[in-house]
Amino acid sequence: MEQEARVLRAAGGFGRARRLLAAASWVPCIVLGLALSSEALLTAQPGHHCRPDPALLPPALRTLRGPALLDAAIPRLGPTPQTAEALGVLSPSSLAPLTPVPRPSSSWAPRSGAWNLVCGDGWKVPLEQVSHLLGWLLGCVVLGAGCDRFGRRTVFVASLMLATGLGASEALAASFPTLLVLRLLHGGTLAGALLALYLARLELCDPPHRLAFSMGAGLFSVAGTLLLPGLAALVQDWRLLQGLGALMSGLLLLFWGFPALFPESPCWLLATAQVAQARKILWHFAEASGVDPEDSSLEESSLVTELAMLSAGSPQPQYQSPLGLLRTQVTWRNGLILGFSSLVGEGIRASFRRSLAPQVPTFYLPYFLEAGLEAAALVFLLLTADRCGRRPILLLGTMATGLASLLLLAGAQYLPGWTMLSLSVLGLLASRAVSALSSLFAAEVFPTVIRGAGLGLVLGAGFLGQAAHPLDALHGRRGFFLQHVVFASLAVLALLCVLLLPESRGRGLPQSLQDADRLRRSPLLRGCPRQDHLPLLSPSNSCWAGHTPEQR
Repeated sequence: MEQEARVLRAAGGFGRARRLLAAASWVPCIVLGLALSSEALLTAQPGHHCRPDPALLPPALRTLRGPALLDAAIPRLGPTPQTAEALGVLSPSSLAPLTPVPRPSSSWAPRSGAWNLVCGDGWKVPLEQVSHLLGWLLGCVVLGAGCDRFGRRTVFVASLMLATGLGASEALAASFPTLLVLRLLHGGTLAGALLALYLARLELCDPPHRLAFSMGAGLFSVAGTLLLPGLAALVQDWRLLQGLGALMSGLLLLFWGFPALFPESPCWLLATAQVAQARKILWHFAEASGVDPEDSSLEESSLVTELAMLSAGSPQPQYQSPLGLLRTQVTWRNGLILGFSSLVGEGIRASFRRSLAPQVPTFYLPYFLEAGLEAAALVFLLLTADRCGRRPILLLGTMATGLASLLLLAGAQYLPGWTMLSLSVLGLLASRAVSALSSLFAAEVFPTVIRGAGLGLVLGAGFLGQAAHPLDALHGRRGFFLQHVVFASLAVLALLCVLLLPESRGRGLPQSLQDADRLRRSPLLRGCPRQDHLPLLSPSNSCWAGHTPEQR
């Protein structure tokens, strides 16, 4: 890790070229934010009611229309005088099944298309949501490992190519099963592009700027979320909206497919001993930053010297299998804790949405409220996570999430409306912060050689948590209370697990599995705890033994 850090410093450090590339990586986040938030809009059910199907009524009632037909089909309302003569006695076996009859929606959501999504066909909505989230989960896991084997740039370009084709095919889907398959594959390719972009940006930044550029990318993603309703109101059809998304993916591929805007990560190239490929990129960084690659100062060697030392012996590229994570002593535990934290942060959000729904009944207001809370959570992390550290802020966010969930669970029938609204907003804000910080934390503690696979598992756990809500909807939401209890209990357990994490603030990114295993748990508070002075033993600073100091 020391040698790779010296090479990056000799190439100009976090100079002008790396800053511009890191800032340019924010623009694709708008399109990815549009794609990530489109699920809430495309599957929004319009206001509707259900009525009896006249074709299934007894022959004597088929000529009835309007209120008379409704009175005949629902015995509790009682038959009207016009239907009494035709009815005689209406037995329960003669009641007509209900069929969906949508009512015009007052929201700006696009039309549902050629398939019924209400009443008897309402199960299609959660099934499509689960399919899409499963695609994101599989994309994070599979393509995350691909980032470690083939590189960040290769996975990003390939994912955008596939996403463009799948997005266009999705807009032309002729049947619901075809749509399910395309949504699954499309979600996987978008996950690969998002993950590769996140890794490349993080590895471009130095420790003091990692948080700022990561949260900036998140704010651009929120901007995409806020733009989506306007695009939906403009096109007024979900197929056109899907086609517009495919067009945007193609434009990203047209510009960010060039190495000038998305070069391969030199950090990954150095960690996998691909020095020849890294030389070209680092040489460009040095020249763009105004540094002479061949000039050596008294403090450190030149870029040429450092690269020559790394390429001594002509090493072959060395790739690390994700299974190597199981042979580590500490890294696997850190990844497990952060994956668990991401699962809770994403999964518990459905409980807060459910509590928020009676207070904010319209569709568009909760949508914009959640987007605003996500932006507020990112700004909160930007202001606090570098000042206080990753672990204390993650601990605070998990504590606020669990507390809000427990209060809603215990006082749902007794708390006034404004209290329910406040707790729901607090829970959504804290859960957003926990999810975003878990991803950044995971990227900082996993080594470069398996960072893609490790971060993919953590993000995949978050999408698994999101899938709990539509899975419950498939069963008619009969298990929602149990789901709320489970996630509230998991939030309390996650609070205890976060204490076992190391602090990654201000540290260089670990390159190998051995470097990552040296990130030991440090004291939560600054300073050394008071110690007893035992007889015949001199006092020592043993409280810091085994802890790696922060590298400012």
